[in-house]
Amino acid sequence: MGQAPSTHGHGYSPGASNRFHDHHHHLCDSSNFHLLDHTAEIPDECLALIFQSLPSADRNSCSLVSRRWLSVDSQSRHRLALNASSPLSPHLHSLLSRFDSVTKLALRCDRKSVSIDDDALSLISLRCPNLSRLKLRGCRQISDVGMLALASNCKSLRKFSCGSCMFGAKGINALLDNSSSLEELSVKRLRGINDGFAAEPIGPGAAAASIKSITLKELYNGQCFAPLIVGSRNLKTLKILRCLGDWDRLLESITLGKNCLSEIHLERLQVSDFGLIAISKCPNLEIFHLVKAPDCSNLGILAIAEKCRVLRKVHIDGWRTNRIGDEGLLGIAKNSANLVELVLIGVNLSSTSLTAMAMNCRKLERLALCGSETIGDDEITCVAAKCVALKKLCIKGCRVTDSGIEAFAFGCPNLVKIKVKKCRGVTAEVADWLRARRVTLSVSLDADEVEPEAATATDYSLDFPPMGNAPPSTSNAAAPRLPNKSRLSLLAGRALVACSFRRLSNANAASNP
Repeated sequence: MGQAPSTHGHGYSPGASNRFHDHHHHLCDSSNFHLLDHTAEIPDECLALIFQSLPSADRNSCSLVSRRWLSVDSQSRHRLALNASSPLSPHLHSLLSRFDSVTKLALRCDRKSVSIDDDALSLISLRCPNLSRLKLRGCRQISDVGMLALASNCKSLRKFSCGSCMFGAKGINALLDNSSSLEELSVKRLRGINDGFAAEPIGPGAAAASIKSITLKELYNGQCFAPLIVGSRNLKTLKILRCLGDWDRLLESITLGKNCLSEIHLERLQVSDFGLIAISKCPNLEIFHLVKAPDCSNLGILAIAEKCRVLRKVHIDGWRTNRIGDEGLLGIAKNSANLVELVLIGVNLSSTSLTAMAMNCRKLERLALCGSETIGDDEITCVAAKCVALKKLCIKGCRVTDSGIEAFAFGCPNLVKIKVKKCRGVTAEVADWLRARRVTLSVSLDADEVEPEAATATDYSLDFPPMGNAPPSTSNAAAPRLPNKSRLSLLAGRALVACSFRRLSNANAASNP
């Protein structure tokens, strides 16, 4: 009787219905009612939906409850993340036999371990031909040969991401030549292309019409991706982050003809106003991030503002070079009526540009002002008085005092969240005072830290996510809640696990007195 729950759960099928009902009545009529598995009546489809709503740890526990639950979990598991060190290779065959419905796979190996090799990647591509997303991190033993096997077998890939890998241009070209459905490509620290001008150019191949997003990060010779970027006819998102070399010419070549670019991120690049003037030829540009590009000035920002009239989100980290200021921001204020989000870091501006922004950008909902030497109480009071649509505000490392924060007791009627960090003139008392007058306003304040030397692009957050290593802040914001449907699924799943484990324990106790 100790094996009844496991066997019963595994054997639930139309062909075994008579045996199931006989066994059901036997348990109900006997003193062993507590051994009955009440979850057997739940259809496999519903059980799979519950599993998909659970965290990974709970789902792994569910798969150990019974053979049936193990089978349902395996068949409904579409996303898998594995430690891609070499000890994984002998177990790949059995692992992929169990999870034969995987379409999203992440393989990660740490720096101190030897990763899986070409043979393992080839086996994965053979057993998972329907992969739509693949992420490789630290898989240094995979070469162009393994990438060729992957490209030959997995032709349904839509998203591919690699970081700290050793294959080169041949591997990327093989992927692009065989992936007519590829939409997103992300390449970070690809060691195989560090061959200077001898690196093989990377072209769009069969992905020329499908690819929509390209991210290049921390590459030594990222210019070899130029044919790919120029040849991707439907490219909408381009992110070039901390890549060496001169990027002005590439940006000019991208915008020579018609393009669909709507989002561009440039971070710590050798790019100047010539590159920004080239970007201004993107009439569909909606999102623009410029982070720590010291050769850029008001001239380039004005060119983008005057010609890109549908801008919705603008992030500028001026790195306190004083080359971007009121003149450039006045251009954005004048021409960007659809602006909803503005983040300014290390940019010294005045009430003049803030007033123009408030008057002309009536849809501005999210504003971050960080690390500015000219933002004080007068400028913050201007924001409070004139940014009527503002919902979220972040002030960090500015010369603001309690007097400026007090203006939000009556200003910005739609404001729901305000975050003040590293402003030495702001005290905890003003935060409590503000909460008392606006009970619906979420106030996040860190009054213990002093103004930093410089704010960075990752120091602000307009959505105020929890910070694991941050000091406690005085906030009246409630913890984020899951949607009702997700909470119910999560609670139902956890209750299901607890119930089944409890009944299995009782069954084992009864069979082994």
